[in-house]
Amino acid sequence: MRFALIDAAKEKFPVHRLCRVLGVSQRGYFAWKGRPACRRQHEDMMLLAHVRSAFALSNGTYGSPRMTRELQDSGLAVGRRRTARLMRENGLRARQKRRFKRTTDSHHAWPIAPDLLDQDFSAQGPNQKWGSDISYIWTREGWLYLAVVIDLFARRVVGWAVADRLHRELALAALRKSA
Repeated sequence: MRFALIDAAKEKFPVHRLCRVLGVSQRGYFAWKGRPACRRQHEDMMLLAHVRSAFALSNGTYGSPRMTRELQDSGLAVGRRRTARLMRENGLRARQKRRFKRTTDSHHAWPIAPDLLDQDFSAQGPNQKWGSDISYIWTREGWLYLAVVIDLFARRVVGWAVADRLHRELALAALRKSA
């Protein structure tokens, strides 16, 4: 392991200094460097190619248990710990599914607004009926909330607003922009 660290850092630091810091001899490092790779290392490199291929095909969703089953199903003799080690050493981490965040509570004691449109979304002229909705947009910085007001006659956006928190001010801001 120390020799591998030296090999990785030899471009930035002199080998003799790395050997001294890690407490190994230069002779030992160069002897290790000159040796051919052992059978297990060859097997690991072959397995790693299969692991990377299956990981890419799964869109990064397979962890070590599922990856092991995938490799075994394709005829390779490999255990879960070895698969986990190869994945860990090469930075292959499965993306985890995010939990569903419930945003609507229909069981409350507050008064429910009347349905003034009565499910009739057709309009005879512009600005007679408006509809609105709120969409959740995931970004790298977190959730954004988009409130939109649409003229149901023209089917065009007449007002919109974006915020990083879901408050009533968001809907009101979209409504103010449409007026």
